[in-house]
Amino acid sequence: MLEKHRENEVHVDKVEQGPATSIAFGLERLGLIAVRAPIVSCIILLVLIVGAVFGIYRIKIDDSLSQLFRSNTREFKQYEEVTKKFPAEEFDVLVVVEGKTLLARNNLEKLRDFITDMQLVEGTRGLVSLFSARQAPAPGKLPAALFPAELPEGAAYDQFIETVKNNEIIRGKLLSEDGTLALIVLSLDPQVVASSKLTKTVGDIRALMKEDLGDTGLSVQLSGVPVMQLEIRNAVERDGLTYNILGILAGCVIAIIFFRKISFMVVAAFPPMIAILIALGALGWANFNLNMFLNVMTPLIMVISFSDSMQLTFAARDRLIAGQDKFTAFKNAVLVVGPACVLTHGTAGISFIALQFSDSDLIRKFGEAGLAATIIALITVLSLVPVFGVLFVRNEKIFAVKFQSADAGVQALRNFCYWIAVRMVGRPGLFSLIAVLFVGGLGVIYAHLEPRYRLADQVPDKRQAVAASNRLDAKLTGANPVNVLIQFPKGETLYSPETLQTIADVHATVEKAAGVGNVWSLETLRRWLAEKAGSDDVATLEEYVNVIPEHLVRRFIDAEQDAVVVAGRVPDKDSSQLLPIVDKLDSELDAVRKKHPGYEVAVTGLAAIAARNSAGMIEKLNRGLTVEFALVAIFIGLAFRSWVVMFACILPGIFPVVMSGTVLWAMGEGLQFASVVALTVSFGLGLSATIHFLNRLRLESRPGVGSALAVERATVLVGPALILTTVVLACGLVVTVFSDLPSLRLFGWLSAFSMVAALVADLFILRPTAMWLINLHAKLQGPDKPAI
Repeated sequence: MLEKHRENEVHVDKVEQGPATSIAFGLERLGLIAVRAPIVSCIILLVLIVGAVFGIYRIKIDDSLSQLFRSNTREFKQYEEVTKKFPAEEFDVLVVVEGKTLLARNNLEKLRDFITDMQLVEGTRGLVSLFSARQAPAPGKLPAALFPAELPEGAAYDQFIETVKNNEIIRGKLLSEDGTLALIVLSLDPQVVASSKLTKTVGDIRALMKEDLGDTGLSVQLSGVPVMQLEIRNAVERDGLTYNILGILAGCVIAIIFFRKISFMVVAAFPPMIAILIALGALGWANFNLNMFLNVMTPLIMVISFSDSMQLTFAARDRLIAGQDKFTAFKNAVLVVGPACVLTHGTAGISFIALQFSDSDLIRKFGEAGLAATIIALITVLSLVPVFGVLFVRNEKIFAVKFQSADAGVQALRNFCYWIAVRMVGRPGLFSLIAVLFVGGLGVIYAHLEPRYRLADQVPDKRQAVAASNRLDAKLTGANPVNVLIQFPKGETLYSPETLQTIADVHATVEKAAGVGNVWSLETLRRWLAEKAGSDDVATLEEYVNVIPEHLVRRFIDAEQDAVVVAGRVPDKDSSQLLPIVDKLDSELDAVRKKHPGYEVAVTGLAAIAARNSAGMIEKLNRGLTVEFALVAIFIGLAFRSWVVMFACILPGIFPVVMSGTVLWAMGEGLQFASVVALTVSFGLGLSATIHFLNRLRLESRPGVGSALAVERATVLVGPALILTTVVLACGLVVTVFSDLPSLRLFGWLSAFSMVAALVADLFILRPTAMWLINLHAKLQGPDKPAI
């Protein structure tokens, strides 16, 4: 029976004519322009490659932790205003020193030496540590340091340590309650943080950690925004190299195994590689910044372009085996397979366009970059596959004779596809009903997925920053800042009684808020002066503020002295757990707002922004994915000019999404930014197999050919290429599991799983569904009117 389907490999001339109308409206003929002058095309290609190389060097890395929430919303603009007025948190390196012997005399002396040495590191502006604490001031004098130059010994030392552990300034803020963890806040120069000098500065700090504290038995780790940004920067650079190398190797290895000729490997694998180079170069010239999402653009381009490259190469290979010359074979491959290639890129483009409805600038930029890369990949593959085929394929007659009798790898795949097709078309109604029920059940599970977001998901979790933050969460109530901004009305100054009372009331409210700790503000200094110096007059407070180092003052008071912040910290929990804390704090501050009208009091900070916006942004993306289902189905139906095609592609298109969502649900995971973006993109990419099959089925549905036979023929002819490309695509995406970034690992394996699920849907859902719809069309419209 299978031999009947191989007739298409010999009598391909009948299929080349195909239907009179093109599902791509003739756009596939773009691929025939370059092949008319292959040498000239290669010269133009070399120029483009040179330009792309220079463009790649222009790409910069966006390592900002707030990039996901960058938008035009009022909350984010307020957050940006706070970071400009109080430029501290983005430039703070948090040094976490922990150990049971932390307060042992020898270790404490070495810790003080370490802190002294850190202040000499190039690029630092100052630091705050337990050694910054002061004694109660004598009347008319500045307070002396809490730690004397020479530490006491014996019983006196033990008594001194109890004094240190009970000091109001550092207890629970810079030193844990049990005295086993110390926090050192090192402020860096903003210019250093924004430049490549950050690597050297953090490296110098790490060297001092090893040199000064290496023999103490203490654990020393770095965290804070600059360290997280550096780790993100390093991970993005390393991941980019990894994805390029492994993705390209996967494509080359699989191509050479199944084609068994170097020339065909070049034809199939090199256009996607060149598409990657040109697309990245174009993004560089367009001033796109590399970030945690754009970093996955390399495997995405490979996914988009390699699928169609393999389909074109397979089609041309069959025509060469049938005896056509190479020019005719590749030309006909473009005319027959090219329309499906255009349509697959079109559905991928719709997926990227859907991301434009996100509130996040980062996700919208990712969508723009993906759309541009999709267009570049389409033109590159359509043009270069026939050009390389004409230039590199040699001795096609010898090749045809050889592979007509020996083509074991591809033939094994064809046998497998035929075995599936025969069973799927045997009882299409039953299998279609099972598919509807199964996909419907998975959809119910998918609907129960809840939005999830943690700041740590953006940061490499195999490095120090996340581990150090976890220790701060455990010992010092958290590492993530939540700030309350207080802006004064006109006529009020920093030291006016009303302003000081407002600050005091806000400070007290934040202190009492459940889940918020480590609260600092001008009120902290005011209370300390009142308790230790017995003075609460404004003049004394102003005097102390003036002698405090500038970088410390700017943490709480802006340069114009018309706004202050009350800073607290919260642990890095899921946004669903942080949102009640933020909302409750905000509602409790209403009493302060009523008591002090005219003063603007707002809860802000990255943790607050994430808690408030992440769930809504993820839900909006998820709703956009639902709308995309309908838009893509209508788009494909219009392209094929067939309602049968429109309905046939719905179930296999939805299946990978709901199946992946079910896996997330089974793992106890929710919908994160990375997962919903992966599902959105994978939906468009996964339809590639569906479109190529439907295109082939359209060509096989000729007068005199039964619907079952047409489905079987289409499966046998396109199935092997679909299976191979899915393997390559999954390999190209799954390389992201080597990333240190949790969000990219999630994006990678979920996208790869979606690709495999799309193939399963194409083999076991699309075929019986299409068969059942074709039979239904025949009953409604008559057998003479084509369904596709």
